[in-house]
Amino acid sequence: MPFSFAVAGAALESLQVVLMATVPFGELRTSIPFAISFFGMPPSRAFLLSVVGNMLPVVLLLLFLEPVSNWLRRFSAFDRFFDWLFSRTRRYNDRMEKYGSLGLIPFVAVPLPVTGAWTACAVAFVFGIRSRHAFSAIFAGVLLAGVVVTLSYVSVLEFWS
Repeated sequence: MPFSFAVAGAALESLQVVLMATVPFGELRTSIPFAISFFGMPPSRAFLLSVVGNMLPVVLLLLFLEPVSNWLRRFSAFDRFFDWLFSRTRRYNDRMEKYGSLGLIPFVAVPLPVTGAWTACAVAFVFGIRSRHAFSAIFAGVLLAGVVVTLSYVSVLEFWS
C-alpha cells in the first residue's frame, strides 16, 4: 500500500487533538473547538478523540497519586504539605460523604476553569474516593462536558455563519 500524505496528516491531526485533551489547562474544553475549527474535523470525531485524550491521564492519576504521595511523605517538607492539605480539605468532608463519587460528575461536567478531570482526580485522592468509583464518575462528567462543549461550539458556529 503506497504512503498517503492525507492519511498521515489525518493521523497526526488526531494525535494532536488527543494530546491537547490530556493537558490539564484546557482538556477537552480546548481540544474540541480546536479540532473543529483548525482541522475541520466533524464534531463527532472531535468529541470522541477529545474524550479519549481527556481520560488518558485520569487512569494514570488515579493509579499513581496515592503511591507517589506516600513516597513523597518520606520527606518532611512534603509530609507537612500533605498534613496541611488534608487538614484543610477535610472540613468539606460532610459534603463529600453526602455526595461521594457522584459529586464528581457535575464538578467535571460543568465546563469551567479548574473543574476538569485532573482536578477531579485530586479531589478523589484527597477525599479517599475509591479509584473505580472515581473513574466512573469522572468518565461520566467528561462525557457530559464533551457534549456541552461540542453542542455549544457547534451552535455558536452556526449562529455566526
